[in-house]
Amino acid sequence: MTDNPKFRRLFRFDSDKQSVESEVDDELQFHFDLAVRELMAKGATENDARAEAERRFGDVERTRKGLKEIDRAHVAQSRRAEWLSSIAQDTRYALRGMRRRPGFSIAVVLILALGIGANATMFGIVDRLLLRTPNFLVSPNHVQRVYLATTQSGKVFFGSSASYRRFHELTDSAKTIDLATALWQPELAVGVSNPREMRVTYATASFWKLFSIRPAIGRFYSADEDVPTHSTNVAVLGYGYWQTAYGGSDDAIGQIVRIGRFDYTIIGVAPKDFNGIGNRISVAYIPLSSGADNSFAGNGRNHWYDTYGLNWLQVIVRRKPQATIAEAQKELDGAFLKSYIAQRAQNPGTTLVTTAKPHTLVGSILAERGPNQRSDVKIAVWLVGVALIVLIVACANVSNLMLARALQRKKETALRLALGISRGRLLRQLITESVMLALLGGLAGLALSQWGGGILSATLLPGASGVSSFTDSRTILFTLIIATIAGVLAGVVPSWRAGGMSLASALKTGAREGTYQRSRLRSSLLVIQGALSVVLLVGAGLFVKSLTNVQSLRLGYDADRLAWIEVQMRGVVLDSVAKRALFEEILRSAQNVPVARSASFAAMVPFYSEWEEGLFIAGIDSVSNLGSFLLQSVSSGYFETMGTRIVRGRGISTEDKFGAPRSMVVSQSMARKLWPKTDPIGQCVKVVADTMPCTYVVGIAEDIKYTSLADDPGLQYYVARDQYASGSFLYGGVFVNTKGLATANVEAIRAAVQRVMPGGSYVTVTSLATILDPVRHSWQLGATMFVVFGALALIVASIGLYSVISYTVAQRTQEMGVRVALGAQTRDVIRLVLSQSVSVSLFAIAIGLGVALFAAKWVGPLLFETSARDPVVYGGVAGVLVVVAVAAALIPAVRAARVDPSTALRGD
Repeated sequence: MTDNPKFRRLFRFDSDKQSVESEVDDELQFHFDLAVRELMAKGATENDARAEAERRFGDVERTRKGLKEIDRAHVAQSRRAEWLSSIAQDTRYALRGMRRRPGFSIAVVLILALGIGANATMFGIVDRLLLRTPNFLVSPNHVQRVYLATTQSGKVFFGSSASYRRFHELTDSAKTIDLATALWQPELAVGVSNPREMRVTYATASFWKLFSIRPAIGRFYSADEDVPTHSTNVAVLGYGYWQTAYGGSDDAIGQIVRIGRFDYTIIGVAPKDFNGIGNRISVAYIPLSSGADNSFAGNGRNHWYDTYGLNWLQVIVRRKPQATIAEAQKELDGAFLKSYIAQRAQNPGTTLVTTAKPHTLVGSILAERGPNQRSDVKIAVWLVGVALIVLIVACANVSNLMLARALQRKKETALRLALGISRGRLLRQLITESVMLALLGGLAGLALSQWGGGILSATLLPGASGVSSFTDSRTILFTLIIATIAGVLAGVVPSWRAGGMSLASALKTGAREGTYQRSRLRSSLLVIQGALSVVLLVGAGLFVKSLTNVQSLRLGYDADRLAWIEVQMRGVVLDSVAKRALFEEILRSAQNVPVARSASFAAMVPFYSEWEEGLFIAGIDSVSNLGSFLLQSVSSGYFETMGTRIVRGRGISTEDKFGAPRSMVVSQSMARKLWPKTDPIGQCVKVVADTMPCTYVVGIAEDIKYTSLADDPGLQYYVARDQYASGSFLYGGVFVNTKGLATANVEAIRAAVQRVMPGGSYVTVTSLATILDPVRHSWQLGATMFVVFGALALIVASIGLYSVISYTVAQRTQEMGVRVALGAQTRDVIRLVLSQSVSVSLFAIAIGLGVALFAAKWVGPLLFETSARDPVVYGGVAGVLVVVAVAAALIPAVRAARVDPSTALRGD
């Protein structure tokens, strides 16, 4: 068979629109009919010929299926090879384009790097705060944190800590709980020769079963070493501390490490990259009972394991695989109610069950996803949205730049279309170039994230292990995804416009068809940029105003000039007489420091420590029902040192000695609360117990901010330290009022006071402003980041506005020349150009302010004494954007006014 039909290809890879199935059927039918015709030509009847052909072909259906499979495989392989080849061609084309226009490429990469870097930075922070579970956790979806909720004054409070006794009463009999652990993570001095305060984890022995880990060396402690009153002083070191303090040597096992006031024998080292629960690194892990036996011994809490009053433990549970969160919470609710009733039996002063309404909340293992989320974490979540806005602004700007370049290349594009390239292929080539630029921007963004993430991590994740943006797979994957999306978003509009152009008009020399439409599209992108910039700038203005209000707030004391001296006895044991003498010596040393104005003893520190005692007043059934009254034990000169005003009567003085009538100073709010219709001066108050002698009110002090900057109730009272002979009334620390800012004088104070400390004891000196920094931090963070991101968006938007106006002026050169030739003045041309810029900015301002007003109800709770609809802020932002719009258009406007009419009229 040598005729051409017999050599038709069975498998064809052309552009025929027939499906693979139809093509195979046609080919089989062709060969079958050909065989029948050949047999009939040899003398067979049609029926005999068909029968013989069927015998030769065998199972036709089976053959048909096999051929279809082979054909489909070949077609798929061919198409895959063709697709990979086209991708490689598109990539090479994009690289050539980037090399031809390096300035344009660098500008696009840098603009996208700002947006992508901001998002990578915020993702890295929020991922660790709210998304990423602890390393090595077994069944992370079943591990939860338990909160104890009670109602106080009609408001539900979620306690994040529990007593040891409560922990066992909650979990010992729980059928839905597979494993329960309790932990405490204080900052303690570690080491002997050069002690530093670092995070330490005290945890029950069950803690290690939460994780699928083995020690790097040695072993973990066991339940036998974690028994109250019979515990063992052993420690498991954190991997990082083992490396820095012991050089990673196996000889560390068996050595002694001093943590706090006590010595512990090292028995093991946790594995690398193990951080336990939470983001902060622990340098050591100690049996909970051992830490409690040592820490609470001699503090009147020898029975720490059998009391309800000492709430200090985080409770972590792992549910059984078949148990739901709702089932576990229902069971824990019942256990908490039973435990609370037992607490009331032990302490009848506990709030009634019907009032407290005790219940539990089984929440995420990540504390920041719980009910007590910090304000700065809430702002961090907002900043994720802010970073996305910056990225959208960057994408719109890049889209505008690429659109301008596409218009400049319209003849080239039209020529390629005329030569046969499909519009779909052209669209893919242009988007490929955009995505490649975005991926380069993503790489640069990762570098920015590496730098910016370190700064933000130190703020939002203090003490956490550092994670490099270049080595963290989650951050890299996120950056890759968002860079790809940004590339598509930035390239789709100009690519679509380029692919949809008219060949006839594009190929005309000097043709200007479509200019108005394209300018309108570019103006729309400008409006988007401007509107989003307005939203960010409004947020920046609101947070800056909040921060200003916080910084100017009267606290009731001079925080910037106050330093706090805290004593760390570090194993030095003194009786009450010797310890009292030591505090007197510390006070004298502090008063004699050249940088000090005055110094005074105090037991408590605002926003750092609190102290409550029972109060009993004739005529009031229950003082505690009126609020929480905070006690401060002070020496003479306290109010002068703190800068707290005495509004009536007197403060605590040298006359208030042991044996003299007991004296008390109360705050203005406390005076109004307890004696609304009576003169508070001279009133009798019994402190601690109703059997105690009277303490008389001798003065009224201004309210101070003690627990909250926003809604502190201001219920404080002050007693004379010398008039109480025992307990915490005697101990605490010393406040020093410095001649300059306290932050600059802490080392001078520490060096002077340290000289009087015995043995291994030492003092730490901290400025009160430093203690207050975490409280003020959320507004500082919001102001800083909104200003940074708002400024970035405004800069990018102004560059976009400048480029659009410049391009428009260039396109309208002939029109400007005609206007000048017909007598238009310079100011007229400038006004014409500026009006375009201002009109776009006014439209953007209107939209942006509308969006900001809509979002105000969510932003309001994050502000401090600032309305989320503050007209001054909104007006100021509108004015800034108008000024920026005028400035961005001024240079193109002047250039347009200087057009030479003769040159312009010859240009086209």
